[in-house]
Amino acid sequence: MIRSKSITKKLKQFFMLGLIWFLAHEIYTVIDGITSQTPKADCIVVLGTKVNEDGSLSDRLVARLDRALELYQNRKSNQIFVSGGLGKEGQYEGSKMAQYLTKNGIPKSAIIIDNQGNTTRLTAMNLSEVIPTTSSVIVVSQFYHLTRCKLALRQVGYQDISSAHAEYLEWRDLYGLFREFFGFYKYLIWY
Repeated sequence: MIRSKSITKKLKQFFMLGLIWFLAHEIYTVIDGITSQTPKADCIVVLGTKVNEDGSLSDRLVARLDRALELYQNRKSNQIFVSGGLGKEGQYEGSKMAQYLTKNGIPKSAIIIDNQGNTTRLTAMNLSEVIPTTSSVIVVSQFYHLTRCKLALRQVGYQDISSAHAEYLEWRDLYGLFREFFGFYKYLIWY
């Protein structure tokens, strides 16, 4: 009986410690994601997300691209790397992102397209093949995704990394924030 109480007490303590760790990480992720500092950089990196079956961009993706447009127009960088994969909808995210940017006044020569960036890690790896890791980058995504984006970029060798979040919020972000806790530690442990 005493041993059972001791085990129960230790389990409660372990659970509470885990909960505190989770909440602290989530708070850090939110603060890190909404605190945008965007000095001039060699390249703006925009991570892809859903492109609809008809080829139109999801609102999340438009918000990311609009943020990249704003940075480009404010002369934060003269180069934009758009990265995504072939979505289940049958559309290449990188190509569709580039089309949106050119329709909004960005010259094709300023855009690098990566259609093999199926994950955040692949985007970082693919970027390092075309932009030297000694370069400075501004990464653009949803606020909850930026901490893991910066981790992936550091893991391939980038040190001068800033971030800018898309100006778009939805209820789905709560799920994204929850999921990022596990995604971050997966990247941290299994690199």
